[in-house]
Amino acid sequence: MAVLGNMLVIVSVMRHRKLRVITNYFVVSLAFADILVAVVVMSFNFSVQYYNEWIFGPVICDLWNSSDVYFTSTSILHLCCISVDRYYAIVKPLKYPIKMTKKMAFVMLAATWLSPITISYAPIFMGWYTTSEYLKTRVLNQCEFKVNKPYAVISSSISFWIPCTIMVFTYLAIFKEANRQEKALHARAGNAMLMHRHSRDVGDKNGLHINANTPTKDRNILKMKREHKAARTLGIIMGAFILCWLPFFLFYLSTSLCDSCTYPEFVTVLMFWTGYFNSALNPIIYAYFNRDFRNAFKNTLACAFCSFCRRNPMDSEATERLERRSSAQLRVPLPSRRASDLASL
Repeated sequence: MAVLGNMLVIVSVMRHRKLRVITNYFVVSLAFADILVAVVVMSFNFSVQYYNEWIFGPVICDLWNSSDVYFTSTSILHLCCISVDRYYAIVKPLKYPIKMTKKMAFVMLAATWLSPITISYAPIFMGWYTTSEYLKTRVLNQCEFKVNKPYAVISSSISFWIPCTIMVFTYLAIFKEANRQEKALHARAGNAMLMHRHSRDVGDKNGLHINANTPTKDRNILKMKREHKAARTLGIIMGAFILCWLPFFLFYLSTSLCDSCTYPEFVTVLMFWTGYFNSALNPIIYAYFNRDFRNAFKNTLACAFCSFCRRNPMDSEATERLERRSSAQLRVPLPSRRASDLASL
């Protein structure tokens, strides 16, 4: 589910020009991270559950534990970047084109992929993450992730608690501003209706027809609604991530700090796989809550599984261009079209 769903996200964004916005750069990168979680992390955990022991040696054990920490941190840092992107798009829309450029997006993505190395591969392969007793009594056919207290506090704070706090406050500001804009939009719509009614009455008296709405205002309203829908979808993704990983990090921190605490083995397995399930959940959220992604998914799946589909992967863009061109031609007044036809003759 995680591999196929996130591949569908990546291919859909590549095939459809409408989805190629800066926010979806982070979405595609997050999907790639979720694919690596499924391939690198889930597969080894499944082998442990299947064989009931570790069969790959201590080096691969450290690699697996490092990858688990790394990709979890990468995922939540992606969501943190998305929340910052949505914050500027809705709360500070005038600064958004200046702040969130393609160059800034690539810098943020580079930091998202490089910074988790400091709490994953480096301390685990150097042996800084665990206790000296565990290193001396380590068993070859077991791969435990036994950490010391400083590493538990620092890694959980960088991987989850600090980014999660930033995301919560960011989305609170986003939804507060979105509600304010919604109220202003309804008030503006009511005023526009009154102005339209008044202008129609005046126009009927004078023999004129005045339109109260302008194309620029309509475009701004549509853009604002589109930004709100994107923020709603990504807010649901953030909430799903927190619900999936919050139990694990509470369990991870409490058991690491408490020396005398005991717990059944299946609790650890349940916490890990609840977090892993989040990697398969994001494409489902896109398909259910975002209409643009839903239509792109349908088109991509139709071309992937329909043997009679003759369009190549870039034909969807050509179709969109033809639709825009035909709609533009339909909006041209009839006399001007007749004049252009005569000119061509």
